[in-house]
Amino acid sequence: MAAAPAPSVPEDRHDRRSALSGRPAARSRLHLSTVDFFSRYDLLLAPVSQVAPFEAEREYPEAVAGRPTESYLDWMRSCYLISVLGVPALSVPAGFTPGGLPVGLQLIGPPRADLAVLQAGHAFEGATGHGRRRPAPPTA
Repeated sequence: MAAAPAPSVPEDRHDRRSALSGRPAARSRLHLSTVDFFSRYDLLLAPVSQVAPFEAEREYPEAVAGRPTESYLDWMRSCYLISVLGVPALSVPAGFTPGGLPVGLQLIGPPRADLAVLQAGHAFEGATGHGRRRPAPPTA
């Protein structure tokens, strides 16, 4: 299957908040968009987070891709936007940054396709071996 654009998540902050807050019309539009997407594609692959691991002393990154973050949740947008879809998702190890920090990949499936998502994750880990690799110890 060909690569695909992600389901339509509203770019307008007001529309996105409406969908996330549970307003019925916005939730319905989001659900229909998700079902439509998965009628054409088996899986959606997405980064687990938009930033590499950061120092534990930092509450959260001040910016992501040059855009200021307003809260702790902003740097995890790729996770919570998937969670609100109500579809199965799995995070798998996907390698390391050039600096040796781990990164993850989300495998996201259609509604009620939990087994297919788990099978895809198992296949990905088997093919890449990333789950068996460990980051290098930090250097002082």
